[in-house]
Amino acid sequence: MATALIQLIALLAAFAALVAFAGPLTRRLEDWAARRRAARHPAPQARPLQVVAADLRRLARQTAFVPAGSPMVRRRALLAAYDDVLAEAAGMVGVGCGLTAVPEGRAREVERLRVISALRAAGLRVDG
Repeated sequence: MATALIQLIALLAAFAALVAFAGPLTRRLEDWAARRRAARHPAPQARPLQVVAADLRRLARQTAFVPAGSPMVRRRALLAAYDDVLAEAAGMVGVGCGLTAVPEGRAREVERLRVISALRAAGLRVDG
């Protein structure tokens, strides 16, 4: 009888230990699997310059030819996307860009033209 009681207590202690260490063990295994997955499939750091230049030309065409009667939201969204891609291209080529610091209006249009001319001077074809 005493041996059966000792075996029951040992079984309960083993089950309690299994429950107590199951959480940290699964987290450790998930972290290990995530590190292996990240090592096998690294994420690209930046888009290639050719893709950025193609997006720049595409957005330049779209902003130049916004259809009449289209909502102002569409035009502003296109200009915002164009500014983002201009800033990305300027960062890749090494041209200074202050588009994010300049408020909407004439000052931003002047800064946009300055960045476009600097990108052209750097050898990037900007217009469609």
